[in-house]
Amino acid sequence: MTNYDGQISSYKTVSILGQCFDSKAIVYLANHLPSASLVAIKKFDMDKVRGEVKLVEREIILTRQLNHPNIISYHTAFVASSEVCVVSPLMAYGSCRDLLCRHFNEGLIEPSIIMIIQDVLQALVYIHKKGYIHRAIRASHILISATGQACVTGLRYACPIIINGKWQRSIHSFPATTEKNLNWLSPEILEQNLLGYNEKSDIYSVGMVICELANGSEPFAGMSKTLMLTEKVRGITPQLLDRTTVSKDENLDCGGDCELSPSILNRRFSDDLHELAGLCFTREPYDRPTAAQLLTHPIFKTIRKSLPLPELLKPALPLSDRVGYDTEEMEVFDSISRLSNLNLYSCEWDF
Repeated sequence: MTNYDGQISSYKTVSILGQCFDSKAIVYLANHLPSASLVAIKKFDMDKVRGEVKLVEREIILTRQLNHPNIISYHTAFVASSEVCVVSPLMAYGSCRDLLCRHFNEGLIEPSIIMIIQDVLQALVYIHKKGYIHRAIRASHILISATGQACVTGLRYACPIIINGKWQRSIHSFPATTEKNLNWLSPEILEQNLLGYNEKSDIYSVGMVICELANGSEPFAGMSKTLMLTEKVRGITPQLLDRTTVSKDENLDCGGDCELSPSILNRRFSDDLHELAGLCFTREPYDRPTAAQLLTHPIFKTIRKSLPLPELLKPALPLSDRVGYDTEEMEVFDSISRLSNLNLYSCEWDF
C-alpha cells in the first residue's frame, strides 16, 4: 500500500486542473515522486479563506471519517506555508459539470445518467446512515474515476442529523456560504420555516442533478433567486427536455434566446427516468422516497447489460490517458502550467 506522506517536496506539480471553493482553493495534477503515481492536490489559500476556516476543517475531518467507494477519499492532508494541502486520488474524468461543459453541452445519454445517479444514491444511503445531510449535491460535486466510478464530494456543506446523541427529526440551520448551491437546494431548506428539513432534502437535489445531467445545463439557470424560490415553493420543478416535454411549436414561440436544438427536440428519455426525477421532486418531504427506496426503482435494472461508463463517455478521455506517465508529456504539461496568461481556472474540480 502506497504511503502518501505529508511533505510538499514529495509532490511535483504537473499542471493546474481547476479551482473550487469560490476560487479560494486550486486543484493541481501532481506526481507523487516516491510512488511515481498521479494524484490530485487541493490547496486552500488560508489567507483567502480566513472566516471560512471551519468549513475547510469540517470537510477534511468528515471526509477522512467516511469510508465508501462512492465518496471521495483523502490520502493525507498537511500544512505547507500558508496553504492547507489535501491529497486525493486522481478522478480522471473530473466532475460531471466538466463533462457537460467540455463534451456534452446538451446532456449525457440516459444509461450514463442512470449509472452516475445509482452511485450517488449509494453514497447518500451511507452518508445518511452515518447521520449527515450532504446539502450540496450538484454535478460539480460528483467526480468520475478512470474506471467510471462516481464519487461524491463537497462535504464542507454537510450537517449532522445527530445532535447531543439524539437523532433529530428536523434540522433548522441554513448552510453557510451556499449561494452557488441555491438552485439545487430543496424548497424546505430555502423556506427556513419552523418545520425544518431532514435528509430527504438531498433527494430533491438528486432530482435537480438528473435534470442537470440530462439537459446539460444548471437547473433554473438565468432565473433570479427570488423567482427560483417562488417556483420551488409552488412545486414548479425543472423537466427533462425531450420531445415529450417540449414541442417544436413551443420552441419556436420562445424566440431565439431559448431555442433548443433539433437533437433535443427529437430525443426521448424513458418514462422510468421521467418518473425517477418526479419522485425526487415530491413536494412534501414526508412523501419523498429515501435514497435506499429509490435504489429499488426498476430503472437501475436497465443498465446491467449496458456498456461500461467510460465507453459511454466517449469522446471524453480520462486524464491518465491524456497525460499518462510519459516523461516528455509530463514536462510539456509542466511548462504549460507556468504560462500565466492561459485561462486554466475555468473547470470545477472540487476534490
